[in-house]
Amino acid sequence: MEIEIGKGKVGRRAYGFDEIAIVPSRRTRDPEDIDISANIADHHLRIPILASAMDGVVDVKMAVEMDRIGGMAVLNLEGIQSRYDNADELLEKISTFNDREATLKMQEIYREPVKVELIQKRIRQIKEKGATAIASLTPQKVQRYYEAAIEAGLDILVIQGTVISAEHVSTTREPLDLKQFIPECSIPVIVGGCCSFSTSLHLMRTGAIGILVGVGPGAACTTRQVLGIGVPQATAIADAAAARSRHLDETGQYVQVIADGGMRTGGDLAKAIACGADMIMIGSPLSRAKEAPGRGYHWGMATFHPELPRGARVKTDVAASLEEILIGPAHENDGTLNLCGALKTSMATCGYLNIKEFQKAEVMVAPSIKTEGKFHQQTQKIGMG
Repeated sequence: MEIEIGKGKVGRRAYGFDEIAIVPSRRTRDPEDIDISANIADHHLRIPILASAMDGVVDVKMAVEMDRIGGMAVLNLEGIQSRYDNADELLEKISTFNDREATLKMQEIYREPVKVELIQKRIRQIKEKGATAIASLTPQKVQRYYEAAIEAGLDILVIQGTVISAEHVSTTREPLDLKQFIPECSIPVIVGGCCSFSTSLHLMRTGAIGILVGVGPGAACTTRQVLGIGVPQATAIADAAAARSRHLDETGQYVQVIADGGMRTGGDLAKAIACGADMIMIGSPLSRAKEAPGRGYHWGMATFHPELPRGARVKTDVAASLEEILIGPAHENDGTLNLCGALKTSMATCGYLNIKEFQKAEVMVAPSIKTEGKFHQQTQKIGMG
């Protein structure tokens, strides 16, 4: 339904996760019977979670540990791991900056150029541990680095930016043509982000195996404030899921919808899938892991942009091991630990056996769902995250 913004402009009403609720069905199940596994390309994941390609979240050790637990971690091939051989020392330094100086000093650190030999070294280190190597490049740098990454053993390439389109127009340089590049690439490609039906559909038509859905919802992202663009995640995912259905009807090809950003609790993950997501990409929840390289800090890929930073270094604190965050056991009651256990329990409570079934769950608009009856929790600041 369109709402009149003014005499000359109308707009759709959109919804974020905090404004919707999942409705239980007539059936319930045991959580032990629930299957939350996912498949992408030729890879089977026991949990439907990707760790975001952010330097405070993913390094080689984190990628290997995510693989062991059953998910995947995306390495940023233009980040600190590919600029410095001694990346850990720089990450330690970033954790000591005060809030006022953090952006400027990070811009200085990230002026160091990306090195091809380090791209290949990091990918080989992941592969040597028997883990799947999945890593990201921005559209502007894909042509420069992707062949070296594939040569080193990269399994899946993620082409990622704040906003990605299938039709980038430029009068100053030859843009990356996704419609040509992706079919010719020797490994599977995921692209994103996007947040609308039409962009999702056009990205699917490039031959990508998955699209990242989310523009600006991440905990460390300031894109919505700096640029004024974005769509609340529940609506963005539902629109992308509709595009997936259209594309499937047109081609017979199923493209993974990967919800990217804006999710912090098990309930958020459940709502993302109920809105139509196949998989989840998260950053800030995993930056709280003891194994995360950011030492309790989290920042996005645009935080250190040399001309227009669109992110912030935020403090998330170290809370638990990666295993406890993802599969438990939880020792907090706010939904930030044992995310997969919460997802399974949500699906079981609503009676859905697997992710494909759960995408059909009924949802309703419920802006008071988190606060209704929670006076004591709110005033005492407990159980509310």
